[in-house]
Amino acid sequence: MRVLQVHNRYRSAAPSGENRVVDRERTALTALGHEVTTFGPSSDEIEGWSRLQQAALPAWVVWNRGARRGLGRELAVRKPDVVHLHNTFPLLSPSVLYACRDAGVPVVATVHNYKLACASGDFFRNGTVCHDCAGHLPGRAVLHGCYRGSRAATAPVALSIAAHRGAWRSMVSAYVFISAAQRDLLSDLGLPPHRVFVRHNMIPRRDGPDRPHGPVVVYAGRLDEAKGLRVLMDGWDSYLAQLTSTGPGRGSLRLVIVGTGPLEPEIAQWAATRPSVELAGQVSGDQCAEIMAGARAVVVPSAWEETFGLVVVEAMAAGVPPIAAGHGSLPELITHGADGVLFAPGDPAALGTALADADTSPGQYEKYGAAARETYQRHFDPAASVARLVEIYRFALDNPAR
Repeated sequence: MRVLQVHNRYRSAAPSGENRVVDRERTALTALGHEVTTFGPSSDEIEGWSRLQQAALPAWVVWNRGARRGLGRELAVRKPDVVHLHNTFPLLSPSVLYACRDAGVPVVATVHNYKLACASGDFFRNGTVCHDCAGHLPGRAVLHGCYRGSRAATAPVALSIAAHRGAWRSMVSAYVFISAAQRDLLSDLGLPPHRVFVRHNMIPRRDGPDRPHGPVVVYAGRLDEAKGLRVLMDGWDSYLAQLTSTGPGRGSLRLVIVGTGPLEPEIAQWAATRPSVELAGQVSGDQCAEIMAGARAVVVPSAWEETFGLVVVEAMAAGVPPIAAGHGSLPELITHGADGVLFAPGDPAALGTALADADTSPGQYEKYGAAARETYQRHFDPAASVARLVEIYRFALDNPAR
């Protein structure tokens, strides 16, 4: 099968799970003999633009005529059987849907976030979950300045959502949601239900001997409010307070924080007075996997409703149980008390209690880790995942959107 991936890559300064997913799928499909090519810019290009080009960017978010023409030429040359559309923001715009329609090529669209209904893409505002625009045109997003805290920056994003809602409903042959929870939260989009599929992101196996699991818990991800870093800091302090109140004999646990992001200065200041906390900064994917593989647990304190949670399944693949906020897709991935632990979202005390349990019950967490690996093998097998993707491509070929 000939597949053309269409993806606006995210900035390299902020490593993206979506970029990793696209690359992994291309590698897996190619290994099976499919011909996979890619089309799309990187947002890194924006930094090299002139001021005039940057001033035109808001208009491109709504409609990029050049992207439509460029993809049209690519479709004429490559003649793909199917286009797999990932991210169109900010440089491609939904204009690429019209190019595929004009060429008569079916589109499979993986919906990675909440961008079809939410200007910020995360249903998160002012430190809490927000569904104000679900089921409505995104006028409230402009009022709140949801994208980058600016009404001016939000306006073209909201306009694009509103202007192309009909195109998203009618020009896509198959929609792939990466969790059932995400699909349900976007049910108000009115997408044709017979074209909607749920397929979890593919997480490859990592070969190698098992690492001993030390008294370490790891956070790996972007350092921002939506990812729950303030909950993590307060939860760690709650754990430390429990040590003080219960006396000696506990407290061997360390916290390793991997990643960068806007809260890094605040986290560094906080960590400076807590010897049990280590900031590892930004590391390579292989280094991050090594750090996680030696941990007793991986902490996922997300304040927003995660659409999938790559880190959760990557930890499970390594036999490391997650401690995660119990909302969004995370209860779909984790069975509490079997292959991991779920705590009440946004509740530092509940997280602190879970961390204390990880400190005092290493044997139990070894059992959780073994069960987590079994969950990965049973539900997230990469060979089954890519086979499911090919099935969806074949559905799109047999049932093109009209």
